[in-house]
Amino acid sequence: MAKRERVMRMSVEQPLWRALSGYRVLTMLYAVGLFATAYDEFTRPWVAVAYYAVLGVWTLATLPRVANAAGCTKRFLAADLTIAIAGIMLTPVADTHERVQAGGPTLPSIWTAGAVLAFAVKGGWRWAALASGLVAVANLVERGTPARDTVHNVILVCIASVAIGYVVEVARASERTLARALEIEAATRERERLARDIHDSVLQVLAMVQRRGAVIGGEAAELGRMAGEQEVALRTLVSGGLVPVSRVSEDAAEGAVVRTVDEEPQDSGPVDLRALLAPYAGAKVSLAEPGATVPLPPVAAREVAAAVGAALDNVRRHAGEQARAWILVEDEPDEVIVTVRDDGPGIPQGRLAQAEGEGRLGVALSIRGRLRDLGGSAELISVPGQGTEVELKVPKDVTDARGKAEQR
Repeated sequence: MAKRERVMRMSVEQPLWRALSGYRVLTMLYAVGLFATAYDEFTRPWVAVAYYAVLGVWTLATLPRVANAAGCTKRFLAADLTIAIAGIMLTPVADTHERVQAGGPTLPSIWTAGAVLAFAVKGGWRWAALASGLVAVANLVERGTPARDTVHNVILVCIASVAIGYVVEVARASERTLARALEIEAATRERERLARDIHDSVLQVLAMVQRRGAVIGGEAAELGRMAGEQEVALRTLVSGGLVPVSRVSEDAAEGAVVRTVDEEPQDSGPVDLRALLAPYAGAKVSLAEPGATVPLPPVAAREVAAAVGAALDNVRRHAGEQARAWILVEDEPDEVIVTVRDDGPGIPQGRLAQAEGEGRLGVALSIRGRLRDLGGSAELISVPGQGTEVELKVPKDVTDARGKAEQR
């Protein structure tokens, strides 16, 4: 049984959440250690002890919350930042005025940066700017005056958190882009696999039914004809991957995404001639083409396809609805040759010259004129009773009548 490919979403921010969890525990222990070493200098140490008890329980109990973005909700972030700011505001109550004015550490110390970084990892640089702004205001109120060391620490936390938030946004957008690109690649490979399976089974069966039905005749012939039509339709559907596809990256509100769009042939790059000739294939028109792409400049590819369409129109008009036609595409080193052949009654000698004299210039303009403008040629060979063959040749280095050079 064939295995389908799945694209597993990876999280570039998951390591940041794990690092943040460790940072919160270590900085909580650091803040407690600072308090323990300066215990005798506090005027109300019991306030600090009560705060550290709450801080320790909160830090350890909320470790699962900080393990991933899903658990780190807005309500949790608000509560976490409230505990950090409350510790800052309680510092003048627990510590001496002299130590506060001298720039002593606040009760939560650098644990506060963890609360701000949680905002940055969760919501990007905007959330980080909001949280660091609130912390800055709390620090200025706690100190009473905008001292140099306080301003320095506030600016440092603000810049670091905003920078990390911006990096997280870029990483998250890149993750979405990569995941979507991998999904498209996996879908393309799956489509190619299905196309191979269809070609090796369904198409061969339909072709066999068509051949056997034609041999048996009667109702089987009609069944064979229908099988032939379905084979052509299915083959055209399978070969739809030949149409140029562009994967366009967009920067959406939530990050970059990849969008798949059909791209019309443009003058900026070569076009696969097979994609333009595939729609002409049908129950009475067989298309034989190389397995590899047949690149031509866009103008040349469109003109050759139009000339083939004109040739098939002549087949239907002059050979009858029951006539069959064959299109053969040959990719030579310096030129592309497309041959259109039918099994009609052929063209009587001198008929083309007579048609041009009467003003009917279908072959002269629709076929020969198109190829002449491209620097190519169109030869028509017809034997009465043996059908007609039109051979179109176009060089790969094309210069049209307007003097526009298009390189391969």
